[in-house]
Amino acid sequence: QVQLVESGGGLVQAGGSLRLSCAASGRTFSNSAMGWFRQAPGKEREFVAAIIRNYFSTAYADSVKGRFTITKDNAKNTVYLQMNSLKPEDTAVYYCAGRTAYGLARSDGEYAYWGQGTQVTVSS
Repeated sequence: QVQLVESGGGLVQAGGSLRLSCAASGRTFSNSAMGWFRQAPGKEREFVAAIIRNYFSTAYADSVKGRFTITKDNAKNTVYLQMNSLKPEDTAVYYCAGRTAYGLARSDGEYAYWGQGTQVTVSS
């Protein structure tokens, strides 16, 4: 089993920045890739970014490309999401996810492990 715990959410003004962290524990070697998803009120959960554990390949949703950056620290079993130039439409609960299969998956159904989520609110 893998446990994921997110942190770093909060309230920020439009144009500001936040960095989310996702600490993994348990059988972390079984994670081949990590991803970030988000869910706004009344909307479906959507893909934000993903990174392969042992390589530096990344993928981003078009809506965040150029503003968000996903990175990882394998020694700390932690994945980060640096969010810059935040917009009110970025307001959502952000979830960290892990998968055992190789590849940068964009579908939440391809991730086996999930964190509890952290709220990000961007005011206009």
